[in-house]
Amino acid sequence: MLRSLNSTRKELVALRAVFLRSQAVRRGANYGVRALSHTCNLQAASSTLNVKPILSRPQVISTWGYNFARAYADLPDHIRVALPALSPTMERGSIVSWEKKEGDKLNEGDLLCEIETDKATMGFETPEEGYLAKILIPGGTKDVPIGKLVCIIVSEASHVAAFADFKDDAPAAAPAAAAAPPPPPPAAAPAPAAAPPPPPPVAAPAPPAAAPAGSPPPQSGGRVYASPMAKRLAENKQMRLQGKGSGVFGSLKSGDLAAAQPAKPTPAPAPAKPAAGASFKDIPLTTMRSVIAKRLLESKQNLPHYYVTVECTVDKLMKLRAKVNKKYEKEGARVSINDFIIKAMATACRKVPEANSAWMGTFIREYSDVDVSVAVSTDKGLITPIIFSADRKGVLEISKNVKELAGKARDNKLQPHEFQGGTISVSNLGMFGVNQFCAVINPPQSCILAIGTTTKKLVVDPDSPNGFKETNVITVTLSADHRVVDGAVAAVWLKHFRDFMEDPQTMIL
Repeated sequence: MLRSLNSTRKELVALRAVFLRSQAVRRGANYGVRALSHTCNLQAASSTLNVKPILSRPQVISTWGYNFARAYADLPDHIRVALPALSPTMERGSIVSWEKKEGDKLNEGDLLCEIETDKATMGFETPEEGYLAKILIPGGTKDVPIGKLVCIIVSEASHVAAFADFKDDAPAAAPAAAAAPPPPPPAAAPAPAAAPPPPPPVAAPAPPAAAPAGSPPPQSGGRVYASPMAKRLAENKQMRLQGKGSGVFGSLKSGDLAAAQPAKPTPAPAPAKPAAGASFKDIPLTTMRSVIAKRLLESKQNLPHYYVTVECTVDKLMKLRAKVNKKYEKEGARVSINDFIIKAMATACRKVPEANSAWMGTFIREYSDVDVSVAVSTDKGLITPIIFSADRKGVLEISKNVKELAGKARDNKLQPHEFQGGTISVSNLGMFGVNQFCAVINPPQSCILAIGTTTKKLVVDPDSPNGFKETNVITVTLSADHRVVDGAVAAVWLKHFRDFMEDPQTMIL
């Protein structure tokens, strides 16, 4: 007998424990895997003496919402809470504040902390009862990547002390720039024998080998020969090949470059200095401002914008608005011209559904519902709460929804479902006295309508004693994505919109 049956079983149990622990480490914060301790392994070994040993696969526990994962190691049982993605476009977040302190009791649904996303500040709740053992990302920390470990939750209050010195050593949080440098060429491997280079040409010398960016311009001279290993080493060290080496015909070898210092990269150009005596201040970017800049830049670079402008006479609309406000004054309702604009946009989309569409890369998606995104300016940036099914709502209901959503937006209390999505957008700068402007499309939408202020204009009127009359006019500009909406389609959509604005009672027909 080479080995006893008992010793073989113990080795199998130990191998299984190592396998389970390696699986738990490899899965990280995405799954919870229960690893058996050394004591449990011994008990399992003693209880299975009469059973054929089997190397079973580790049992994977279902994932928690918000990237919660249960971890088992030398520490007590605990839950590793990672920063979740609270919106589809969220890549990083900021921990505004913690509502609980280390050691506090947590009940299911308690507000754990507030997280600033790319659109709003949202509350983050705990999914089950326990105790907050460790806060790894303090309040006020900005640009925390998705999946970064933020805190530890334990089931018993007595386990909190075990995590007093706990530190997150997960490699996933390392930035991309800190990735391992490219491996150097193997020193033990000999350099491949380079074919004898041809003699230098008698004519004008060929240009030297290309060097990494940032290297100084080469000096004029003959052709530089180098072995493949020397070329690779020069590229890794950002060095320029020049001069003669110890190889055949003066070619450079890897040994000639081993002791050489890498060329210093050209420093990035310094920002332009302000004029002498000019005062300034640098404002750090918020998460919302960074996302706005990124998305709008992508929109202008990738979407073929074009613009169509019309003037709408709104005399009848203003009379109807005054009549509605007077009738519902006791109920506290007060509609604005912007409420009629939203209704007219939604009704025009019912007439021309091509404008209520989105470019999806390989196909065009035409929406059945008209969800109007209304641009609202806040102290942190622009956000677009949505009036859902605006084509099925009256002006009074639209007015009520706009006031509620605008208040939430300015208080930074919007929920994700209240600003994510939308099928068409509107931006109104008329209250600032702007006559006309062109708005940037909010992808993946295809259209956005820019509204100017109400101005007075003289128009020909044969029925007037003077031959003309004064009218109230609004200039609107539709920005459209030419991949989805052709110019003729945009013109037809604006025709319907102008008809509804000039005679608002036709919107109910």
